[in-house]
Amino acid sequence: MTHGQGISRRALLRSAAGAVAATAVARGTAAADAPWQPTYILASALYGSFPLADILPEVAKTGAGSIDLWPKPHGTQREEVDTLGEEKVREMLAAAGVKLGSIACYTVGAFKLAGEFALAKRLGAEAPVLVTMAPGKGDVPGDELAAAIKDFLENLRPSVAAAEEVGGVIAIENHSNSLLRTPDSVRRFADAVTSDRVGVALAPHHLPQDAHLIATLARDLGPRMKFVYAQQDGKGSKEKLPKEVELLQMPGRGPLDFEPLMRELAAQRFAGPVEIFMHPVPRGVPILDTVPAITAEVNRARVYLEALLAQAQ
Repeated sequence: MTHGQGISRRALLRSAAGAVAATAVARGTAAADAPWQPTYILASALYGSFPLADILPEVAKTGAGSIDLWPKPHGTQREEVDTLGEEKVREMLAAAGVKLGSIACYTVGAFKLAGEFALAKRLGAEAPVLVTMAPGKGDVPGDELAAAIKDFLENLRPSVAAAEEVGGVIAIENHSNSLLRTPDSVRRFADAVTSDRVGVALAPHHLPQDAHLIATLARDLGPRMKFVYAQQDGKGSKEKLPKEVELLQMPGRGPLDFEPLMRELAAQRFAGPVEIFMHPVPRGVPILDTVPAITAEVNRARVYLEALLAQAQ
């Protein structure tokens, strides 16, 4: 090979590399320009005590790719993992083509998540999101709130270490009975977090039912927002009322306009799970009488949300 031929070959290789890079950039640009779609996750609690064998085939039917396992009193599917055994549940997930995306850890609590992260990993979860809440109240003065958040994050360290081991995320719900009770406390918490493994599970039903306030909070949270509940407030989540009233918690039924929130999620290209949700009374019963009826109700809410997206994008 002559010197000239060597230069020619290097030039050819550089040209080929440049072409590959240009193609990758073009694909990335095309993906960024494509309309954003939520990454839906299906809450097992919507099905009450129906078994996983009945619920898993419904995941794909709702447009979701993963399942969120809920324990008692909301559901029984987390306990079912222990009853059936992990190997059996892995087989069931694989047969249904479903990923484990999340485990509701309100009973376990924020400070004892290591075992649940390890379980999620053994069940094949690639980046499990464990949703839980902070103890305490959010209606405390600023200095006390800052101190309480600092103390909470300090105590959360072992769970954060467990999340790091499996590539997981801890999402703390803003809950009316917790430290993160108000928009201000949620913002203060997000500002105090230093780990990308920790963030907020945005729960509109625990916030003032102001669509623009909720969307603004989502914007302010940005990458600290790790999980979104598509649920609105309703008396039917707290007391036994006729089913048509209870269902007003679902997107597209009650008065809350989800368009500002969906517009904000699209603007961020939010990559975390979005969970269509409601609470039945009493806890632990299915939101409707049959599995097909529950799936149809989730799909009705999803169609509503996606119609809003079509207008926003």
